[in-house]
Amino acid sequence: MNIVNINLQLQSVVNVEADVLVVSLFEGVTELSGAIGAVNEALGGQITALIETGDLTGKFKQTRLLYSFGKLNAKRVLIVGLGEAVEFSSNRARSIAAIAAKSARELGASTLATIVHGAGHGDLQVEQAAQVLAEGTLLGLYQVKNLKKHQAVAKLTDLIVVESAEANQAEIAKGLEIGQIYAQGTNFARDLINEPANILTPTRLAELATDVAVKTGMGITVLGEAEMRDLGMNALLSIGQGSDEESKLIVLSYYGNPDSEEVLGLVGKGVTFDTGGYSLKPMAGMENMKTDMGGAGAVIGAMQAIGQLKPKANVVAVIGAAENMISGNAIKPGDVVVAMNGKSIEIVNTDAEGRVVLADALTYAIEKCKVSKVVNAATLTGAISIALGRKLCGMFSNDSDFASEVKDAFHSSGERVWEMPLVEEYQAAYSSNVADMKNSGGRDGGSITAALILREFVDNTPWVHLDIAGVARDQEGGGDLNPKGATGFGVRTMIELALAQK
Repeated sequence: MNIVNINLQLQSVVNVEADVLVVSLFEGVTELSGAIGAVNEALGGQITALIETGDLTGKFKQTRLLYSFGKLNAKRVLIVGLGEAVEFSSNRARSIAAIAAKSARELGASTLATIVHGAGHGDLQVEQAAQVLAEGTLLGLYQVKNLKKHQAVAKLTDLIVVESAEANQAEIAKGLEIGQIYAQGTNFARDLINEPANILTPTRLAELATDVAVKTGMGITVLGEAEMRDLGMNALLSIGQGSDEESKLIVLSYYGNPDSEEVLGLVGKGVTFDTGGYSLKPMAGMENMKTDMGGAGAVIGAMQAIGQLKPKANVVAVIGAAENMISGNAIKPGDVVVAMNGKSIEIVNTDAEGRVVLADALTYAIEKCKVSKVVNAATLTGAISIALGRKLCGMFSNDSDFASEVKDAFHSSGERVWEMPLVEEYQAAYSSNVADMKNSGGRDGGSITAALILREFVDNTPWVHLDIAGVARDQEGGGDLNPKGATGFGVRTMIELALAQK
């Protein structure tokens, strides 16, 4: 991850020293004022000339680069278009920040100075505008860690946020701090998910979660296979039994409101590599099955941020971590396992392993951690990306009020979700002659039947299932905020959900 220092300076944009200075323009604006007006005046009307010739319109994501030739302390000026003011939003502000930061990096800049874009427009207040500026910058600059012997090191190390009004300074400083925490949590999740599976084993994932707990003052419990066996967690254990790596149950606990009995549960699927087992996956793209712990990565990244922000809420994270491998000990189609809650599962597809892992993780969160409502995040089904593509997360719930609460968190975070139905008639698809249920209902309605299977393990606890299989990895890396690889999807939403708890 690219480390960028963010500093707030109270001064005029014409005086700030930087390799690149970023100012912005709404579409259709011809009378320049504020920061861009000051820069235009210092440059002898160059920006006005661009507008008059039609070379600069302020269209969303449009960029124009100017050189100051000593008329400013900044060496270059990058103008970014914000689009129409009525359409401006926090998501657009994040994208603008990311585009500007990546442009500065491509120019070889070491220092990037910027104003806070669009504060006061589209319900975007000063603090929120500063927050999304920090988020967009750090998310856009993220680079996948690699093991190359020779690798280029990005020069961009400093972001200077310039503000001339002293009255805004405190709000901007607070927003920048919060935005950094959100982005660092997301980028940490990306690091976890991008890590090769021979390095990020269930044991290593537990070690990294422990580091988060120690640094933030949270509680941490890690159960090994013997302890899980004593608890009857045979579902989770069955998925990892074909691997030489020991399965783990990881529990992070944050109690910021000890006077409340309300506890939010965050449960993550942590299959650190998924071969599909004997229901073997196709060879093409199997290397990306290290992403199958994307839910776990998102939960740990969110808990890191929650531990830093310290909301008045109680949050417990439970992660079931295992490798789904093939060996003489691996689970086989037709085997039956009994989960922690006593329900039996016929394994008809060893590649439908995530719901089997989550069966015990959800039960543990509800029975042992006493969570009062629970969200699980999992790269659960390929079917969800057939239904929704790779820009939307699928959401299922047994409780409309809690579903609305989670959707509000999505709205605040800027991540995208679509609620899917739980169709009761589809339960017949996973009925079994030899067990309480099968672990798969077949191809038709695959995301819905998977969600229905998970519902078997939450009883009446308010529950939301997030199927992030389509959004956990950006295959092309073409998004403003996402490089090629893990996205860290869900981190920002889970942070927002924790902050909204009462």
